[in-house]
Amino acid sequence: MAIEHTFSIIKPDATRRNLTGKINSVIEEAGLRIVAQKRVRLTREQAEGFYAVHKERSFFGELVDFMVSGPVVVQVLEGENAVAKYREVMGATNPANAEEGTIRKLFAESIEANSVHGSDSLENAAIEVAYFFAQTDIVG
Repeated sequence: MAIEHTFSIIKPDATRRNLTGKINSVIEEAGLRIVAQKRVRLTREQAEGFYAVHKERSFFGELVDFMVSGPVVVQVLEGENAVAKYREVMGATNPANAEEGTIRKLFAESIEANSVHGSDSLENAAIEVAYFFAQTDIVG
């Protein structure tokens, strides 16, 4: 098994409800380490750039509006097969379909306000990590 990095965002719905610590506990209990972290308020330009892959989708405007509505916590997670592991820990996008004990089952308010984002591949993890962090920010 390979040690990987993946990217995580704790979204505005979760930071508004002061759930950062609880979410990070679930992440750490799953065996992932938080090796970089910062709380930021995304600008519209940052959110549009980060979610540019969805620019042509009908939900793009609402997604950007949501992501700039409050602070987020951006993080780099490290662990064995971190990308797949974190996707498992997050749970299904729709919290109604998420497994018990997953972040979205525990904390999400809706499909849109689903508390967390995680990279869907190693390639995207590298792009997403680099969007917010310099290599020197990542301390294992």
